[in-house]
Amino acid sequence: MFFENIKLAFKDFGSNKLRTFLSILGIVIGVASIITITTLGRSATVSIQNQVSSMGLETINIFPRGNDSEARRLFTPELAGKLKDNVEGIKDAVPINQTPMLLKHGRDSYQANVMAVTDDFTDVFDYEVESGGFITEDDNARRKSVVVLGAEAASKLFPGGDAVGKYIRIYRKQAKSFRVIGVMKTRTASMRMDFDAAVYVPRNTYNQRLKRIRRVRNYVVGTEKGADVLVVSGKIEAYLFKLTGDADSYRVISPATIAGIYTGITKTLNLFLTGIAAISLLVGGIGIMNIMLVSVAERTREIGIRKALGATPKVIRGQFLIEAVVLTLFGGLIGISFGTGLSYIITVFLKWLFAPQFSAFLLAVLFSGGVGIFFGLYPAIQASGLQPVEALTYE
Repeated sequence: MFFENIKLAFKDFGSNKLRTFLSILGIVIGVASIITITTLGRSATVSIQNQVSSMGLETINIFPRGNDSEARRLFTPELAGKLKDNVEGIKDAVPINQTPMLLKHGRDSYQANVMAVTDDFTDVFDYEVESGGFITEDDNARRKSVVVLGAEAASKLFPGGDAVGKYIRIYRKQAKSFRVIGVMKTRTASMRMDFDAAVYVPRNTYNQRLKRIRRVRNYVVGTEKGADVLVVSGKIEAYLFKLTGDADSYRVISPATIAGIYTGITKTLNLFLTGIAAISLLVGGIGIMNIMLVSVAERTREIGIRKALGATPKVIRGQFLIEAVVLTLFGGLIGISFGTGLSYIITVFLKWLFAPQFSAFLLAVLFSGGVGIFFGLYPAIQASGLQPVEALTYE
């Protein structure tokens, strides 16, 4: 009987194609909206997390604020040791200074950020060498005139490759010659740092040959394995406040904090938009109930004949209830297909990772079926309550 009712449902849908289409349109739009919103929300969250993870979720950036602030005067090379000695959970504290300078090799030239770094720079940023090696503690201690090139800088100055062992000139008032000892792998830019477009010089060499370092531009802190980045950030803020007495003179930022903020915003926005999309399902359900009531009126004589032949109210009720559920489930499946396709196109256009939320598919199907039961119940009860004599004489 169950499958017979499903056949009857599709037969009725086929004989009234336009009415069927209009009745499921609200369900299709509602389900497609929910699938699109949840998929885009999930895709945005995953993309943001991946992008922020590439910055290094275990790092913390510390910036001074204001040119005359106490924090600005505090940002000296000695601050690294103070942070490691007084704040628990810090593995390394790397001072960052950089200045745009002109680089030349033969006829090729490139404007790059020349960064003064120490040997622990790559560990903090999880930055890998493509060829050659990175700056060592000995290079820094002996103020060697060596340089490591970012991926983009290397491709511009050495289009044919083989940069390691060659010499480049760095112009700061006058040309200074540096030997290339390494080329880095390409890396995503983060925290105001374009790794690929930068070149790296030993900090002491930078201070002696290129530009005198009076203050550290900012610090990047690497946390110990297993340490809670947000807890360490709070401890750093507390220590800096103890030194400066002014919470507005410095800024402590970590990619983990940014990831949390973006994820929270995305989730809140998703819930809001999903609620709006659910209204479409509600409207679609009301439409289905109206259509089913019309169907009951049109098929009154059919109901009377079936009852006269022995069909019980339960059978009649089941027939119309199944029709309503099949109608909404059919619309739900179309909505899932349409919503998935639309969200895929949008993620490709936005260059996000496509991350469908399969639990949303199941929820959409169950919700569609629930809408069919809820809004189909009243027409089904009305149909099952018709008296055979009244139904047969209905015009």
